[in-house]
Amino acid sequence: MKHNLFKSNRKLGNQNKQGFVAKSLSVFMILACTSSAVMTAQSKSKEKPNVIVVITDDQGMGDLGSYGNPYVKTPNIDTFYEDAVRFNNYHVSTTCAPSRGAIMSGRHTNRLNVFHTITGRSLLFEDEVILPQIFAQNGYTNGMFGKWHLGDNYPYRPEDRGFHEVVRHGGGGITQGPDYWNNDYFDDTYWHNGKTEKYEGYCTDVFFSEALDFIETNKDKPFFCYIATNAPHGPLNVPKEYMDMYKDVDGLEEKFQRFYGMITNIDDNFKLLEDKLAALDIADNTILIFTTDNGTAGGNKVFDAGLRGGKGSEYEGGHRVPLLIRWPNGELTGGKDIDKLVAHYDLLPTFVDLLGFDFNPVKPLDGKSLKPLLYEEAEEWPNRILYMDTQRLQNLVKYRKYSVMDDNWRLVNGTELYDMNKDRSQTTNVFDKHPEVAERLAVGYEKWWQSIMDENVNERYAYIKVGSPEDNPSRISSHDMMTGKFGHMWHQYGATSGAQASGNWKIEFVEDGDYKISLCRFPRESGLAINATFPAEKQRIELERAMPASTKSDFEEAYIYVADLEKTARIEKGQKEVSFTAKVSAGKYDMEAQLIDKDKRVHPAYYVYIEKL
Repeated sequence: MKHNLFKSNRKLGNQNKQGFVAKSLSVFMILACTSSAVMTAQSKSKEKPNVIVVITDDQGMGDLGSYGNPYVKTPNIDTFYEDAVRFNNYHVSTTCAPSRGAIMSGRHTNRLNVFHTITGRSLLFEDEVILPQIFAQNGYTNGMFGKWHLGDNYPYRPEDRGFHEVVRHGGGGITQGPDYWNNDYFDDTYWHNGKTEKYEGYCTDVFFSEALDFIETNKDKPFFCYIATNAPHGPLNVPKEYMDMYKDVDGLEEKFQRFYGMITNIDDNFKLLEDKLAALDIADNTILIFTTDNGTAGGNKVFDAGLRGGKGSEYEGGHRVPLLIRWPNGELTGGKDIDKLVAHYDLLPTFVDLLGFDFNPVKPLDGKSLKPLLYEEAEEWPNRILYMDTQRLQNLVKYRKYSVMDDNWRLVNGTELYDMNKDRSQTTNVFDKHPEVAERLAVGYEKWWQSIMDENVNERYAYIKVGSPEDNPSRISSHDMMTGKFGHMWHQYGATSGAQASGNWKIEFVEDGDYKISLCRFPRESGLAINATFPAEKQRIELERAMPASTKSDFEEAYIYVADLEKTARIEKGQKEVSFTAKVSAGKYDMEAQLIDKDKRVHPAYYVYIEKL
């Protein structure tokens, strides 16, 4: 290229030649400086550490070998434990979605509309600024793999909220209502960036494999990778070879063989993750975190790690879980224990502080940066009072299943007090012996509860937005229907059994227009008619259970009420869905969508499709 450039200028005089050469050198120097600046900027960008959070589902502190469990096989996480900074007094919420909401927002889950796992109270308010958005605003590429459980419709999906690459199942677990029909953990269909895609393999293997691909693709720039397994959440479906690892353990029931098998499979995948980081030579510059979302779902019946209760409990076993952090470049290694009381909503401010992010909270955070604890700079670390409760109702209820915690004490349900320095297993109530402690913690609770009521959470709702090009048609399930009595209406099993329930969905039509609203018993991908019956899928040896047989319900009518549309239509034989069309003005509405059987009993339309025409 240089030869041709000078050849084309042979007829130029010496002066012109010199001028041309000077200009060429100037251009070269500018390009060289620009290239150097770009390389420097890239180098500085890559100095930012990667962040990987692995969070499992329903695995408690006692469900790891490193915390003393003599049965479960977790050699890889145990090795990680030995080299990690370990928060041994770390608390989350007592169930799935609430913990995830607090982690993502840095705020207590009761403020977020995420104090339940279903009935519209697991949709994280749209106006909350959450972790992936903060990472994205600070130059990170974000990937999310596995369980989201903070909304399956626009604008609550992970791809709507800062994640660039997403592979996830629906709802709070594979087989729940929002999930793809008849998934069973093996060779399932998941949502990839908003579109359904079929994958081969066991669910945990798929989510880790997709995460490893994301990591390799983005190894040369800072990334945030959120790997949220649905395992070991039920149903306890597990590859046979993992279940067989525990079949000869004396006295271990089959359900725990399955439960531990799912955990060992996670452990094997955790090793693959660490091997990938090492192979890409990015392990030292990666903050790697292992944690879980709530107390164990039954594992405490085998080994309880000295903690009372499990998932859903206000006692310690319901919300004290592992938090392990390793970052070699940040000198966070070597196996250090931190026993100060901390919580899930501390993670967001900790990332902001550790990574020097540009972030000004729009709303007050409940969390506090743990950086001073990580680096032993917390000479004046306060004795904080933290609050956990189990709501799982349509609206927040004061004094419901709660624990008030400080470094030394637990006030449970206002009438029980435990000295955690002497009684970690919470067996001896000393409420009457220390009234001044109980009073101090009770006053703290009153102030905390009032701060939540001041945000009018019970009067606010998260509206599913329809008619947007981001999600049209919208596939809505009864999982998110607001109701006080829900039975199994939130699950695919509810559709097969014809579970009864009534209530409404909070729907926002984003534009005026013509809409088609279709009511179904089964989702479109099933191909099933409203009154179809089918036998249970043949049991497979590696499965706990298959989809149960459908119940003949004899649905006769479909009813819709939303905006100024109120209509009933007869359900014909073999009909898969009943559709209504109407002009709807933009706005927020309560929508009722019902299937009514021959005995006039009301059931939800377990699946509703809303399409802007």
